[in-house]
Amino acid sequence: MTLHLNLSRPLAVIAIGGNSLVADAEHTTVRHQWRAVRDTARSIVDIIEEGYSIVLTHGNGPQVGFILERNELASDQVHTTPLDVIDADTQGSIGYMIQQAIDNEFVRRGRTIDRQVVTLITQVEVDREDPAFDNPTKPVGSFLTPDQAEKHRERGHIVIDDSGRGLRRVVPSPEPQSIFELEAIEHLLEVGMIVICVGGGGIPIVRKADGTLRGVPAVIDKDLASSLLATELEADLFLISTAVEQVVLDFGSANPTPLDSLTTSRARQLLAEGQFPPGSMGPKIRGMCNFIDSGGSLGIITCPENFKQSLRGDKGTRFVPDPDSPKSSSPDS
Repeated sequence: MTLHLNLSRPLAVIAIGGNSLVADAEHTTVRHQWRAVRDTARSIVDIIEEGYSIVLTHGNGPQVGFILERNELASDQVHTTPLDVIDADTQGSIGYMIQQAIDNEFVRRGRTIDRQVVTLITQVEVDREDPAFDNPTKPVGSFLTPDQAEKHRERGHIVIDDSGRGLRRVVPSPEPQSIFELEAIEHLLEVGMIVICVGGGGIPIVRKADGTLRGVPAVIDKDLASSLLATELEADLFLISTAVEQVVLDFGSANPTPLDSLTTSRARQLLAEGQFPPGSMGPKIRGMCNFIDSGGSLGIITCPENFKQSLRGDKGTRFVPDPDSPKSSSPDS
């Protein structure tokens, strides 16, 4: 549980989507990733300039997929890397890129913000009996051609159609239970740091019978882990970055309907109706509902370029408590 942070600024937890580093299949190189993260850093610094303390999380699906592919291509030359270690690798590399991009943005703005950015390699505990281990659903890596998908299946991998967008490999995605380094995150915030943590949903770990920890081959959903983090930190704002401006009903149809706001009851109803696929918008909606239902007052889903406008309610989709919920009528809401 949170230690009740003593901060002089409101706290925002911002979950950066995979599009912040890999825009599309044609722009996957490190050079392109640097360009994408610099663009996102500008939007993050806009939020910092609005007076917020910031915790950043990020996805790592494409990067995990690239490393897995390298493993397979070079398996007859060097040792392969287990998935939990790949999770740690990507936390370090992506965190480094975000750290540098934010600091460089501070320089471009004349160092009007005197804050340091730090990346914390983060472990997240999961249940060793989670049924997700028997039912892999989390997409990793790039979209596959039919021939590539067949080669993956020949290696024993599971490949699915990802929300109608194409074929992708999937791995287990257990539910996050607790953030092992939560106390360290809180201390870093209290001394004024901008913290990058729970990257890629965190490194999934289980606790053995003797009390020791062990990494497991899985990828935790970034949005659900970020929601847990925002809840534990009692954040004032939980913002999920994605590739679209707003949450949309009937996405991909001839008549999509953008949504300016949602209560959690309405959001869960739409989720149950199948409006938000589990491989794309579904976990974002679940994460937002979990945060608001656990006491959060405001959540937003939007694209990075709309971060600042979304604070004023001009862009994005805002998630708020139901009008008849106890917290919506409390003096602190």
